[in-house]
Amino acid sequence: MNIGEIAVEVFRKDIKNVHLSVYPPTGKVRISAPLRMNLETTRVFAISKLRWIRQQQKKVIDQEREPPREYLDRESHYVWGKRYLLKVIEKHAPPAVELHHRRILLQVRPTSPKQAVLEEWYRAQLKEAVPALIAKWEALMGVKVNRFFVQRMKTKWGSCSRHSAAIRLNTDLAKKPRECLEYIVVHEMVHLLEPTHNDRFTALMDRFMPGWRHHRERLNRLPVRHENWSH
Repeated sequence: MNIGEIAVEVFRKDIKNVHLSVYPPTGKVRISAPLRMNLETTRVFAISKLRWIRQQQKKVIDQEREPPREYLDRESHYVWGKRYLLKVIEKHAPPAVELHHRRILLQVRPTSPKQAVLEEWYRAQLKEAVPALIAKWEALMGVKVNRFFVQRMKTKWGSCSRHSAAIRLNTDLAKKPRECLEYIVVHEMVHLLEPTHNDRFTALMDRFMPGWRHHRERLNRLPVRHENWSH
């Protein structure tokens, strides 16, 4: 479906509410519509959101990209929002990652993929940090998270399954300031109370985390992974 110069992908699903998303890195627009919603009604909805769509497209297209990573000595990498210079140590020993002053020491076997070792370490950092955040906000919100997952995600910082009370978090959050991680955890946990991004969702975010807009803007200003994404 085309709305002026903007192409919109429409998916019909067994859902209650319509969902509109703009995906990086090119600003692709996607609408998930309930089965009962016909195409013309979907078109009217998209037209009513045209200004928002253009604003979001500009944001994702303009967002700074990280340079491609080569995993060489003195290459910049980030942990919890702080910059570290990479030091690669090749030896026949189990892989390991260690922060030492302003350096990130990456120990790998000569034939081991450096990227995979470092990304697994980032996953471990998140898996260690998240449980305390969930416990803190479960008590404040009166909700229960049954499970959480950490994985590489191309188009989202996080997601929530209200049915299973599970949340998923992007591995790259371990590179961002801890306040940004907490904002995403709160955002996804609020979805246990309100599944859509409606006025009630906004009111709940304002209630639980009054400064959430600042954290969102900060996260959106930070460079994102250099990658050719496909959807």
